[in-house]
Amino acid sequence: MEPLWGIDLGGTKIEGVTLKNPSSLDVISRLRIPTEAEKGYAHIVAQAARLVNLLREASGLQPDKLGVGSPGVLDPDTQTMKNCNTTVLNGQPLLKDLEAALGIPVTLANDANCFVVAEAQLGIVKEQAPEAKTIFGVIMGTGVGGGAVINGKLLEGRHRIAGEWGHNFLDESGGPCYCGRVGCVETVISGPALEKYYAQLAGQERKLPQVVERYRAGNDEAALATMARLTHFFGKGIAGVINILDPDVVVLGGGLGNINLLYTEGVTAAKQFVFNNSLQTKFLKPRLGDSAGVFGAALLVR
Repeated sequence: MEPLWGIDLGGTKIEGVTLKNPSSLDVISRLRIPTEAEKGYAHIVAQAARLVNLLREASGLQPDKLGVGSPGVLDPDTQTMKNCNTTVLNGQPLLKDLEAALGIPVTLANDANCFVVAEAQLGIVKEQAPEAKTIFGVIMGTGVGGGAVINGKLLEGRHRIAGEWGHNFLDESGGPCYCGRVGCVETVISGPALEKYYAQLAGQERKLPQVVERYRAGNDEAALATMARLTHFFGKGIAGVINILDPDVVVLGGGLGNINLLYTEGVTAAKQFVFNNSLQTKFLKPRLGDSAGVFGAALLVR
């Protein structure tokens, strides 16, 4: 088998990997360099090309194709980027420019899609639910996103927005979203949204890990209410995904995926909203951690 090459194009760093083959975690080379997005779009493209050259030097190999995980998606009609939180990428022909800079074919997908591909093919799903046919991967952190793998293939959709449950409507109390709508999932159960909710109740700002600790201590009513909000609305939001995709497995990534309540009270809440008399979907913690994005990028070209 030919080695697989991938880069994960993040807002602060670009990570690259050369995998020995698509069925194991054997790494030939793996490197990181800063994105330096403040220097502009052309500089990001140059940094990506520089990283691939560094991987070539480190491995002594030559790629014939490359997978790239990006913070947004390539619009299939305009062939330009959209929905990128590294905003300098929006409206740019990233695929075309990367292929021109590297001289090889490039496959692009957003970071949530790379996450679910990696966990499905090399991570926790392969380990604990190898029979699963439909896997939904969740990213819950600063934002809320997702992606789906069905029968081993990434589901992208007509507009390349498949899995973007973070911008489904959830509850008016979330308030305005940067996307221009009101009450998106992201405005209710993202990390910043929960921190804002806690501050409104407590009259004091705290980071979410501190809120979780105070919930566990049991002596902070605002923390108790914040965690109740998370589990209730997580259940309600993920139930909508389950009603449409009916996945065998949901993998919870991002910083909030480490909150154990989601796998207990969160799943219990989901049972109330799922259109079925039981909920058999497995909810799993990811295995690959920070490696999922770059490994998933490499697997895009499998």
